[in-house]
Amino acid sequence: MYRTHTCGELRQENTGQTVTLAGWVQTVRKFGSISFVDLRDRYGITQLLFGESLNQLLDEQPLGREFVLQATGKVVERTNKNPQMPTGDVEIDITAFKILNKAATPPFTIEDKTDGGDDLRMKFRYLDLRRNPVRRNLELRYAVNRSARNYLHDNNFMDIETPFLIKSTPEGARDFVVPSRMNPGQFYALPQSPQTFKQLLMVSGYDRYYQVVKCFRDEDLRADRQPEFTQIDCEMSFVEQDDILNMFEGLVKRVFKDVKQIDYADKVDRMTWNDAMIRYGNDKPDIRFGMELTNLKTIFEGQSGIEEAKAIFEQSGFKVFNDAETVLAIAVPGASEYTRKQTDELTEWVKRPQIGMNGLVFIKCNSDGSFKSSADKFFPEDQLKALAGICGAQQGDLILILAGREERTRKAASELRLEMGERLGLRRKDEFKLLWVLDFPLFEYAEAENRWVARHHPFTAPKPDQIATMINNDPVIRDAANYLSHPYANIKANAYDMVLNGNEIGGGSIRIFQRELQEKMFDALGMSKEEAQHKFGFLLGAFEYGAPPHGGIAFGFDRLCAILGGSESIRDFIAFPKNNSGRDVMIDAPSVIDEAQLEELQIQTDLKS
Repeated sequence: MYRTHTCGELRQENTGQTVTLAGWVQTVRKFGSISFVDLRDRYGITQLLFGESLNQLLDEQPLGREFVLQATGKVVERTNKNPQMPTGDVEIDITAFKILNKAATPPFTIEDKTDGGDDLRMKFRYLDLRRNPVRRNLELRYAVNRSARNYLHDNNFMDIETPFLIKSTPEGARDFVVPSRMNPGQFYALPQSPQTFKQLLMVSGYDRYYQVVKCFRDEDLRADRQPEFTQIDCEMSFVEQDDILNMFEGLVKRVFKDVKQIDYADKVDRMTWNDAMIRYGNDKPDIRFGMELTNLKTIFEGQSGIEEAKAIFEQSGFKVFNDAETVLAIAVPGASEYTRKQTDELTEWVKRPQIGMNGLVFIKCNSDGSFKSSADKFFPEDQLKALAGICGAQQGDLILILAGREERTRKAASELRLEMGERLGLRRKDEFKLLWVLDFPLFEYAEAENRWVARHHPFTAPKPDQIATMINNDPVIRDAANYLSHPYANIKANAYDMVLNGNEIGGGSIRIFQRELQEKMFDALGMSKEEAQHKFGFLLGAFEYGAPPHGGIAFGFDRLCAILGGSESIRDFIAFPKNNSGRDVMIDAPSVIDEAQLEELQIQTDLKS
């Protein structure tokens, strides 16, 4: 054997044993007639002691960083112990060693805090993977995978593979397509998800399916998005919404317990999509902290004080508020001491193109009971006090107010809330808060095409009490300016998202399982009967052979790992990720293929290599 133990295994109770280790040279330290070598493998680091005789051999066969080394010797107690290392109480007094392979000088240090930049480390990813932080990320990923699989196995789910070469049915992101040599001019698509296959498995009677599966979407990339990503994909038959929610709350709690040693005993809150948008400005709110939005202009059900605020605005003559579609306020706790420089910086922050606002109004609720605002000349102190009361602000708070078009302002207020939560240290990476968001709109209006599009996907069922509204109404939008008055604008989906710390980690729905309703959905999306039959005839046909009621969910596996690991980027938890341009710079892909391959596939391209 090349080794009897790993480099992270030996302890003081092993003292006196003769062992053989194999690994990579981390460091070499020479002290006169002796040398110390730190030997590293996946499991840890062990210090090797080269005495006087072997030290001379090191002069003849010098060791460099990342050399692959085999060493045999006796475990002895260290004189200078290192409490920072699990193996720090012992070292190996080496009696023989062998260089198994030499190594070129690595382009960056293989250490926790490396001197390599992102691009360099991605080019030499096989070296980056040797570093402890990357290894720990992949170990966490494996632990999440193992925990989820164990839970699903314990609950009688069956792991069933579905194909990667499928039919292109673009509904969301663009497909990646694959040419078929045996069928010239025709293409497969790589699956954006196994959606239709898992529904077909329900028709086939496999009532509890799961798969930890690769999915592919040709879309623009960012920190939490890759062209290929992994889902924990699940489906169940003979279930209603509560059955799904309860089952998969259990899965995430099991992962918390197994991976983070967190016994998540809190009840998982449930919130409607409408409430999430009103209270937090987005459909995946971070509920680790408060600072809910207060609407001072548009009347929403459940919000009080709006009429009073509107009266104050009208008296003030402040056109910024009076002319705006909406006015949204956030009471930031304990921030009334913000300086002029800090409030000016926040104003510039909301003006950034990513946020898109024209400015920011603030009200300081001073600890002495006085009020100060950037719009003082429009609002006397008694009106500022009244506005503070409507916002639920306390002495010492800072009220931040945005005004403008409804959609943009709500999105900006949501981003501002998250930014203030970050600045105040309220978004702690070691705190985890789950939430279900329910009752999404079934449809969205595509203004450019003047038609409905599915908010989730076209297989999502409406809420049971709204099926008749969908079936009995014509989906055609005849008055685009007033599309919100169309019956379809108010149909809710029997859908649900699981949110963790302001990130959607899972989403799913109860599915349509009757042919008539599925055909109506395709019709609502502007799909002709011929098109629906061409794209989804296999599914419509299956629904004629006893399809059971069913529903499911898919978890973003990479994203869940990143959140549990305290990272903003899923790339840190993927062994061989792509960069933000969708390139694998290590293997240089995508790349040009030669003319012979193109000819075999009967593909012509005008692009120059």
